[in-house]
Amino acid sequence: MKSIILVLFTSLITVSSFSQSKKNVFFDQKTLTSKFHTIDELEDLRKGELVKLYVERTNEIITILPYLALTNEPEISLSDIGIKENSDNLKILDKHHESTTDSFIITNDMVTEFIPYADTERIIWSILYFEEIIKKIRIGVNGNF
Repeated sequence: MKSIILVLFTSLITVSSFSQSKKNVFFDQKTLTSKFHTIDELEDLRKGELVKLYVERTNEIITILPYLALTNEPEISLSDIGIKENSDNLKILDKHHESTTDSFIITNDMVTEFIPYADTERIIWSILYFEEIIKKIRIGVNGNF
């Protein structure tokens, strides 16, 4: 029962958090992780809380990677980088937003079902690894990877 509630809760949060509010924007600010953690902070959390962090970081990476050659910043629109905001381009971006949201739901279901079986130390290591990837994404091309 707890597992079903966790899956539904996580899916609901994810869909609402990652659905795009502006059709011409690649991704919103609310998509981004707001806090990074130390190993000590993560070791103090319960496995359910760690799984939630794991899901959030996975979703941010999934969201930003396709756009990385265009931008690593939120709230950037098509016109901001010189792409025409015509109906064809807006449809393509909207379709991508829809498929990404569907992907989040499927990924979240899998993560919330399977990741709790992992050792806590491996979940913590994965979260720290994801956070390093996210930091590098945010630094961008001019940040001396």
